[in-house]
Amino acid sequence: MKPIAPGTVIFHRYRGYGVLTAVNLLTGWVSARFGNESRVLDLNLSTDEVQHADGEPILFRLAPPDRTPHARLMAVVRALHDAGYQRLYLHSCPRPSGMHWRWHLFTGTRNWLQRPWREGWYGSGADYIFNPVIGWGDSPGAGTDELVRCLAKFDPEGLAQALGEDEEHAVWFKAVCDALLPGYMYSLDLNGRNPHAPGPLPVFPVRTGLPDYNGPHLPWPPGWSRMWRFAGAHGAKALI
Repeated sequence: MKPIAPGTVIFHRYRGYGVLTAVNLLTGWVSARFGNESRVLDLNLSTDEVQHADGEPILFRLAPPDRTPHARLMAVVRALHDAGYQRLYLHSCPRPSGMHWRWHLFTGTRNWLQRPWREGWYGSGADYIFNPVIGWGDSPGAGTDELVRCLAKFDPEGLAQALGEDEEHAVWFKAVCDALLPGYMYSLDLNGRNPHAPGPLPVFPVRTGLPDYNGPHLPWPPGWSRMWRFAGAHGAKALI
């Protein structure tokens, strides 16, 4: 399905052409304004036969959109690793509510517990479902190449810090991407897991309608067990 976001021009057989003013990719409800009307109209993408301006139907249930940007971000990180920016890492975990997923890109030292925070390098599906952009000046549905260019333009100084080698992590990340993309994402959430023996890497679909992941078990990032032994020896709290 083509991307939908606030500002998307649509067509409704009873109301004509309109513009989306609000979108919820979790429920499929949108708000749209038609013509000179001052009030918006709420529509359900599953039942109200809404189309794109070119006449293409918006099949929200049959071709659901991604409700989280994690798979797109994984493709971006893999592309940057191939370009020599191997000190770039992607952390993901669920929000406390369990309804949405957080993401966090960071650079420099690979430390999953004490990750440096940089404005624009983190976000949540709770925001993405209403405006499906990463926030780097990208457009909804932007491909990997466009997202890489947007990140480089948005924060060239931050991206420069990712330049360098971390071959161990890059090999692991490529294998994970090959197994999961485009429909699945990984999580580094340890809730209810033994940090020293957490089992296989947790995997989840990025959109509704996809079956549970049934591929090969994937390992956790390189150095994970050593990191936790170090953290435990120093009494550090594992806040991820």
